[in-house]
Amino acid sequence: MMNNSTNKKTAWAWIAGTYFGVGWMKPGPGTWGSVAAMLLWMAFARLTQASSSALFVATLVGAAVALAIGIPAASVVEREHGSGDPQMVVLDEVVGQWIALLWVRPDWGHAILALIFFRVFDILKPPPARQFDRMHGGFGIMMDDVAAGAYAFLCMQILQRYL
Repeated sequence: MMNNSTNKKTAWAWIAGTYFGVGWMKPGPGTWGSVAAMLLWMAFARLTQASSSALFVATLVGAAVALAIGIPAASVVEREHGSGDPQMVVLDEVVGQWIALLWVRPDWGHAILALIFFRVFDILKPPPARQFDRMHGGFGIMMDDVAAGAYAFLCMQILQRYL
C-alpha cells in the first residue's frame, strides 16, 4: 500500500528496485526477478563466450554493483511504499541469484538448478537469512537474499564437484 503522506516516487530507486519493472510481474515477483537474473546471466555467458574466470568476475562485479545500488534503492522504495520489504523490490533476488550462479557451468541444466536452489533458500530463509529478513531498510531487504544466494552457491559447488 502506498504511503498516503506522499505519492512522490523516487524514479531511480523504483526502476532499480523493481529491476526495470520485473518486480511488477505476478504471481511471485521474486521468482520473476530470479528468472530474469538467470536469463541475463545465461545470455551474457552465451553471447560473450566468456571463459569461466571472466564469467565469474563479470557475475561477481554485477552482483556487487547491484547490491551497492540495491541497498539505498530498497530503502527508498520501502519508505515510499510504506511497508517493510515490498514485494515489488526484486533487485535483492537478482543479487542473490547472481551469487548462486558464481562458478556455475553456463548450461541450462546448471543454471536452472542454481535457480531452484536459490528460490528454496530464499523461501526457507535458514540462518542468517531469517535474521536479515527481520531487519528494516534496504540492508535487511538485500542481505537475506545474499545469504540465500551463498547457500545456493555452496550447494552448486558441491553438486558440480561431486556429481
